[in-house]
Amino acid sequence: MTTGLILVDIQKDYFPGGKMELVNINDVGARAADLLGLFRDKGWPTFHIQHIFEDPGAPFFVAGTDGIEIHECIAPAPGETVVEKHYPNSFRESKLLDEIKAAGVDDLVICGAMSHMCIDATTRAAADMGFSCTLIEDSCATLDLEWERKTIPAAEVHGSFMSALGWGYAKLMSTGDYVSENR
Repeated sequence: MTTGLILVDIQKDYFPGGKMELVNINDVGARAADLLGLFRDKGWPTFHIQHIFEDPGAPFFVAGTDGIEIHECIAPAPGETVVEKHYPNSFRESKLLDEIKAAGVDDLVICGAMSHMCIDATTRAAADMGFSCTLIEDSCATLDLEWERKTIPAAEVHGSFMSALGWGYAKLMSTGDYVSENR
């Protein structure tokens, strides 16, 4: 079984000073860097996902801005795959599936942002395509949401989506546990 790491949308607009800062994103970025370090040490395939909106009126990740750049905490090394996407599902109309197949990957480890959007869509799609998925829950980030004039704190949003994804789409693990089990 070949394992690959998908780093979803860990881009500058989600960090302090960006257009859509996520809760605890610096900590999440540091943990994602730990995962990436493990994969680099093992020589396992990595796939950096970069979301870009073509619409100049988009609220973030606007083409041609610094906000679309992959954050330096997990900057791709030479030879690492970068996949541009335009939808929450990282597989939709992108080269991700082709790149995963070319690398011979059948087991996916997923982390990144946002828990309630692109992590959810990408994890469900990967599982539906038959991949074995491990979702690194503390290497994912989101933000507070509003619904019916109520604020739903990021921790509750994140917990709800992790719980749902852990039910039938992915094995949930912490960064520390995953790294220690695979060193």
